[in-house]
Amino acid sequence: MIDQSVHGVSHQQGIFPSLGGLELYYQSWCPQGKAKAILAIVHGLGGHSDKYGNIVKHLTSKQYAVYALDLRGHGRSPGQRGHISAWTEFRSDLAAFVKLIQNQQSRCPIFLLGHSLGAVVVCDYVLQNPQAAADLQGAIALAPAIGKVGVSKLKLLVGNLLSQVWPRFTLSTGINLSAASRDEKMLAIYTQDSLRHTKASARLATEYFATVAWIQAHAAEWQIPLLILHGGADRVALPEGGAIFYQNVACTDKLRIEYPGAYHDLQNDINYQEVLTDLENWLENHL
Repeated sequence: MIDQSVHGVSHQQGIFPSLGGLELYYQSWCPQGKAKAILAIVHGLGGHSDKYGNIVKHLTSKQYAVYALDLRGHGRSPGQRGHISAWTEFRSDLAAFVKLIQNQQSRCPIFLLGHSLGAVVVCDYVLQNPQAAADLQGAIALAPAIGKVGVSKLKLLVGNLLSQVWPRFTLSTGINLSAASRDEKMLAIYTQDSLRHTKASARLATEYFATVAWIQAHAAEWQIPLLILHGGADRVALPEGGAIFYQNVACTDKLRIEYPGAYHDLQNDINYQEVLTDLENWLENHL
């Protein structure tokens, strides 16, 4: 584990074991003194734990600790880029990550935040493990990819056909980088990001769609506080999927905010400060 301190915030990097003995990378940012709560972040497809600097900066200054991992096949973690054999691998990665945080920060409230594909990982984890989810303070789905996505029908068909015969076959998702943010400076940073990738295997695609269908079918079983934040002009993960899920969640402690004109990476879009204020207010109300 590597530990550095900047502006009174302790930044740690380390690894933890997950399913199949895979050693996954994570990092954490902890304020001086006692943290009032922890936000654990799960990134999206092709992303990694470095993409949430605005959230880290904002929340650590408000006495929150932030943890983020690199899922298998992403960022600094091992595994074929953009590939899983079964969704249980992602679910196990998140379960192991939550356990790590609980061991390091016993009795500190934990919120889960999933971005895009990460929101699918979070929603699946919460619904599949109601007992483990009961220990959480709440969950945030940031631009959740739980509906239609901006991938061509042909690519989806090819993925379906190949998942059984050649599950590791990988295609580029073809999602345009400019759909991430309206901030040109952020897009320039993304272009230079060597940890980013645009790959998805045939098996990941079929596992993803099966999981989304399962989540939507079980929405009524959701039991913990839920916040959904979505850009109205998101072309990567269309807002309707999150809206349908939200309507079907029976739990009354739920809130959905849609930002007109905003894109997919809300934490790095031009209205990110408004998004972070809404996130912070919701966290404060649930402590």
